[in-house]
Parts: sequence; C-alpha cells; structure tokens
Amino acid sequence: MAQWTADRWTENGIQAHLAEYVVYLNYPVSKALTLTLPNGTVFTPDLEEAVLAQDETTSYPNRIPTFHGYSASGNASAEYVYVGRGQQVDFERLLALGISLEGKIALAKYGGPFRGLKVKNSQEYGMIGTIIFSDPGDDGNITEANGYAPYPDGPARNPTQVQKGSVEFLSIYPGDPTTPGYPSKHDSPRADASDVLPHIPSLPISYGNAIPFLAALDGHGVSGEEVNRTKWIGALNVTYSTGPAPGAVIDMHNLMEDAITPIWDVIDFINGTDPEETILIGNHRDAWLVGGAADPNSGSAVLVEMSKAFGKLLQTGWKPRRNIVFASWDAEEYGIVGSTEWVEEFVNPWLTNTAVTYLNIDIACSGPRFDVSASPELHTLVQDTMKKVLWPLPGGAPSNQTLYDIWTAESGEIGVLGSGSDYTSFVHRGIGAVDMGAGGGGNDPVYPYHSNYDTYHWMTTYGDPGYHVHAAVGQYASLLLYHLSTDALIPFDITAWGTELDTYLSALTSTLESTGAANSLDTLPLSSAITYFQSHITDITSAYTNALVSDDAALISIVNAKLRDFQRGFISQGGLPGREFYQHAIYAPGLDTGYAPVTFPGITEAVDKRDFGLAAEWVEKTARAIRVAADILKT
Repeated sequence: MAQWTADRWTENGIQAHLAEYVVYLNYPVSKALTLTLPNGTVFTPDLEEAVLAQDETTSYPNRIPTFHGYSASGNASAEYVYVGRGQQVDFERLLALGISLEGKIALAKYGGPFRGLKVKNSQEYGMIGTIIFSDPGDDGNITEANGYAPYPDGPARNPTQVQKGSVEFLSIYPGDPTTPGYPSKHDSPRADASDVLPHIPSLPISYGNAIPFLAALDGHGVSGEEVNRTKWIGALNVTYSTGPAPGAVIDMHNLMEDAITPIWDVIDFINGTDPEETILIGNHRDAWLVGGAADPNSGSAVLVEMSKAFGKLLQTGWKPRRNIVFASWDAEEYGIVGSTEWVEEFVNPWLTNTAVTYLNIDIACSGPRFDVSASPELHTLVQDTMKKVLWPLPGGAPSNQTLYDIWTAESGEIGVLGSGSDYTSFVHRGIGAVDMGAGGGGNDPVYPYHSNYDTYHWMTTYGDPGYHVHAAVGQYASLLLYHLSTDALIPFDITAWGTELDTYLSALTSTLESTGAANSLDTLPLSSAITYFQSHITDITSAYTNALVSDDAALISIVNAKLRDFQRGFISQGGLPGREFYQHAIYAPGLDTGYAPVTFPGITEAVDKRDFGLAAEWVEKTARAIRVAADILKT
C-alpha cells in the first residue's frame, strides 16, 4: 500500500518517495480465554468476529484476528473483578469499597481512558491480566434494546463486534517505544521499553462474549448502583457488580511475536516560492483490518483526491507561496509510530525552522457530523472555511446549508488537541495543528471502530452512502490547505490565543476552588504572563494589518516569521513531569486519559496529585513559556 499510494500521488503530478523506519512491533500468534464457573461449567468464547454473508470483506482469509497491539505475552489464571472503564479513580473506588484487586484479572469496558491506560492501571494495582469489551450502553439510541437490528441487518452494533487496538501507554510516550526521542533506523540503539509497554497480557472481546463474564459476577462484591461511578453501568442485562465471585475463574493465554520490522511513510513535497515556510497535511495508511473503510481509508481517499486537485493546479502554472508536504503515515495504529519517527528525524533543524501548521485527517468520515480540534490561532480560519463548503443532508441530498450552518447548530465547538492521532508529535514540537473529520452521534448508525466490520459494505449502507460527506470533507481540507499555503500572510488569528488562555486559567481556578486548594497555589505569575501575552496581541495584529494594506514584502516576511515561530515558545524543554516527550506547556493528553486533553497540564496534574510544590514549579514554567511566546510576537 505504501508504493501504491506513492504511485497514485505521482500519477497525479506530485512526486512522492518512501521514508523507511525500522521499528518494534508485535503480532498475535495464539490466544485463548475460558471462564470456569463454580459448578464446573466452562464457557469458551471464540474471540473472533462472525463472518457475515452480506459483507464479503468479513470472510477474507487474510482478515486480521482480534488482538491488542503491543500486548504482553503471558498466561493468567485467577478470579476476576469488573473495573468499569478502568480509570485510576475506578480502581481507587474499588479499593475504598474493600474489593481485593491483587492477583486478580481485570474485566473493563471501553470508553473513558485510552485502552492502554486501562491495562496500565490494572497492572499498577497488582492485577495479572486485562480483558476489555465494548458495551452497547455507549451507542446512544441505536441499540437492539431500542428496536434496531444489529449490523448487517440494521445500524446497531453486532454482538460479535470487537475493538482491536494498541495498548502502548500513549500518554507517556508515542512512537516506537524502543527509540525514544530519536528516529528508528537499522542501526539505531534500542532502549528498554518496559515503562511504556504492558507487562501483563490483555485481550479484546465482544459484548456478546462479555455477557457470561458479567453475569457470573451478579450478586458478588458490590453492585454497579452501589459503586456509583461514571458510566460504570452499561446496557446489558446484568448488575455490573464488581465481583469477585468465589470459584469463578478466568484462564487467559496470549502469545505475541516480537519483531523489528520496516515501515514506510509516503512523503510528497511541493516546493513553494518561500522555502522558509512549510504546510503539512497527513493521514495514516495502516489499519487493524482488511477493510478500514472509515479508518483510515476515508482519510486516505481524501488525500488521494487532494493530490489530484493540487496536481492539476500545478499544471496551470500555479505555485504555492509555502512548501506543501503530503504525508501517508505508517503504523499509526500501534502508537502514532510512523509520524513520530519522521518528526524525530526532521524536527531539527528543518521543521523547527520552517513548519507553520500540520493538518490531520484520520477518519475523514464515519458518519454525518463534522468534528474539529485545532490550535487557537487557527480557529478563525477553521470557521471561515466552513462557510465556503455546502454540507450534504442526511442521505446525501444536495443542500444549500453550509458546513458552518450545520456545525454551529449541532455543537459549534472547536476542540483542544489531546492525542490519539498523527498531529501529536507536531504539537509537542511547537507546530500548530488541525484535526478534522466527520463522525456519528447518538442517533446515527453505530460505527464499527477497529472492527472487521469497518468495510465498504458498512460505509455504503450506513456510514456515507454515495460518499457525499467524504467529498465535503475533501473540499473543506483542500480550502484550508490552499489558504494556508497560498495567502500572502499566514491566516492566523492570534487574538484567539488571548481568549483561550483566559479560559484555561478560569478552568484551573475553578479546579483549585472546587478541590479546596485555592490557598495552596499562587497563580499570579501565570495570570501576569497571560496579560503580558495579550499586550503583544495588539502589536502583532497591527503589524499584520499594515503588512496586508501596504503589501510590503519585507514586512510580510517579518510578520509571517513571527506567526510561524511563536508556538515554539510554548515548548518546555525536558517535557512534562514523568513524560519528557510531551513538551507543550499549554495543553497535552491527560496522563490518565491518553486521548482527552488537559490544559496547563504540568500544573493541573500536579494539583490532582496534591503536589503543590510541583504545581508551583509548573506555574513558573508555564508562565515562562507564555512570556517566551509573547516575546517572539514582539514587533
């Protein structure tokens, strides 16, 4: 697929090449799971998704088995405990209720923290294995209980559907875990990865297979109602009790094969008239299944079509002001590996000196509802571009409503960047980003995420019949890329940073007040730094306007350099406490979430731990970063 992608881009008029990295991955060899009940009854789930006659992709002989990437090999035999979504607070609640965890196997449901952190938490609380299942209670209104048939006969979740995925400890370090901070090449030294990979085995299962495990715990331990934790109870006909049930024993086996193996990013480069400024756009190419119609192929298809559009522009004699890089990343699913290795190779000096923005399209379409997260300087461009794209009605009918109309009516929110896709390495090297795509809501067909049912049949029947949403996302991404690469002045709005920093400070203040810690931490240095930053917004905005009106090439170059570079100031060398990869002082993935963002992470997470000495240290570091960014904007 790497060469195929390169060939398509080259055919479209944009010369592509392969960038090879040699990384650590692992692959499933064998697995088994049994539940033995006190009466001697043995339940043996098949651990695979059903082959569906209506969907030929599900019967392919080379379909990928259910497993967790980077899971540990091992055998475990023990009683088990249901741990809810497997957050640290869930485990703490169990201990407070007197539930013994040591030496048990964890049964967790998807949702909440990244799956790797469910395994990490299980391991840290002394458990010896983790089983993770998907619950239809997280599927909104589209469930069998509400009268919807399961896929392929209807839009509800198939009872045998399994979510595969990586269990690397993503909030500590993404990328090849054996080459932290440097690119993985044939001769690269390999580091010990034990702090970012599980030591205990884990397996994913379907909710159909999970029911006997949950039912066996009914009446044992503490009921789900008594536990009283967020989303602890799902939609299955069980009590979601904690267990353990005396004599109910799980035996699990997981054997993985380790490999140091090549992967290939596909990189294509369009030279701009100003070699000192670069815009990047990317999508990952690897998948957990043969199909991958939404993840990642919807995004891959959009990039192929965009390469065609920009190739035709080049044929007219057009040339962008800024360099454009198209990227097709490999091994994203294991832990954002391909993009991380590439950034580690090229961050110094080239990306640091020239990168303006990275645009990310992971799942371009798994439903009809647009979702976007972005660095604050891009908020205005993100919204203005929405007003230029017509968004299809349900079913694909033409519409006179813009994406902006639909988006503002549904949410109107631009998210903060956390992690979970290929923008991560760019953000934490001080390069702003946009992450975009369309997904489903509570009343839309259930997307078979990381399942063998993410197929052409699912997409054309339920996800996006007619591919109208795909086309609209492609138009939107193309316009973003065009303006960012071609406008004389980089289309950033720095005023949004002033607003967002105030919002983040208000959230921190609320956290301090709600936890009774308002008198334990002095945030004045932080608020003073924000005021200092805001005082420089007027300067750069005035210079921006003058450059635009005067068309003064020298002034345009000066303003653009400041806009390109100011986010580098937010980078704190040495990284966040305990996770040096994550260097952005303003936002990062939460240590106990993996995906979801935390603002002022160095401060917020220290406050969560009641370590006010560390929190005070990070007030100073964060304030310093904000002042450095402000100084870069000085005119």
